[in-house]
Amino acid sequence: MNASQSLAVTLPTRRDCPFDPPSRYQNLRQQQPIAPLAFPDGTVGWLLTRHEDVRAVLADDRFSSDRAKASSPIRRITFRPEDSPGLLLNMDPPQHTHYRRMLTRHFTVRRMRALAPRIEQIVTDHLDAMCAAGPPVDLVPAFARPIPSLVICELLGVPYADRDGFQQLTATLLKLDIPEQESRQARQALRQYMRDLVAAKRRRPDDALLTSLIQAAQDPQTALTDEELTGLGVLLLVAGHETTANMLALGTYLLLRHPDQAHALREHPEDVERAVEELLRYLTILQFGPVRVARQDVEIGGRRIRAGQTVVLALAAANRDPEHFAHPDELDLTREPSQHVSFGHGVHQCLGQQLARVEMHIAFPALLRRFPTLRLAVPPEQVPMRDDMLIYGVHALPLTWD
Repeated sequence: MNASQSLAVTLPTRRDCPFDPPSRYQNLRQQQPIAPLAFPDGTVGWLLTRHEDVRAVLADDRFSSDRAKASSPIRRITFRPEDSPGLLLNMDPPQHTHYRRMLTRHFTVRRMRALAPRIEQIVTDHLDAMCAAGPPVDLVPAFARPIPSLVICELLGVPYADRDGFQQLTATLLKLDIPEQESRQARQALRQYMRDLVAAKRRRPDDALLTSLIQAAQDPQTALTDEELTGLGVLLLVAGHETTANMLALGTYLLLRHPDQAHALREHPEDVERAVEELLRYLTILQFGPVRVARQDVEIGGRRIRAGQTVVLALAAANRDPEHFAHPDELDLTREPSQHVSFGHGVHQCLGQQLARVEMHIAFPALLRRFPTLRLAVPPEQVPMRDDMLIYGVHALPLTWD
């Protein structure tokens, strides 16, 4: 171990409370907000925990999103060229700009709000099913997972009947302790599923997003290969259901642990927009990242980051920074929105954030209104948390009501 490795910190992972980020983030933010970080591959990079620094790096084009150049903060993993086509998260401008421009018009605020009536129907259908089944129920398979899954399937043109297969593959990819070979097999299987779907859409076009991308690819200005279409489809499918599903489940669990605030939201659903932004800030379900790689020597917050070094941006720590948020460790559903970074920032800010917002704006108040006596069906310590996954949340949420 060289001198730089001996001085480096390890990535905080232990949570003292299921709704709070690791407490070590607070100490690092106060004492060492830009800390040398030891990676599993033996390299040393940096961990950023201040809101100001995290936003600065996310918007700085001197840092690359190319994961092939980065060290992983959690596990040894290799990104190969065949993993990259269409994977926006790993791209930099101008390549990223080309793909992003093609997709942006499909995810505008106006288009996402136009989906509201259909989302309301999907939510109502699942609440009706919960009511008919009677308590207790596990909210994850009964409500939290199927709502965003069905919405993104309809938006993309993915058969909802295939959900068990792609959800299992997604869950495999998000495990922290999975062997790389198993992760690669799941990634390849998911790409093959989408590759086959692209071929099917070519034979029988429909009016969904995937067909729209295929048709756009017929224009030389927007030409996409089948591998690029496959990568885009996988990204939209996985991101479109996994993150919102965990926000719905974990957010409900949090609200049930704060019954006064749940009651306020039930009585004043018109306040749901601020409430959702606070839940996004407070919970920050992306546990360990994102990561960036310095293209050149860069000075951030008085520290010199060398070209080629990996930087981990602790979103959860940034969203609890008292220099930016008053009383950040207090849940306040009436808090005025103030630039949380749960959807990222800069050119890679989450493409589907408006869809996620519409889904949560509808789902949370509807659930609380339908079941005013909703509560945990097990002691809190028996709720299985997703500490073992890249996307945080709960594996199950057993609930009951009167």
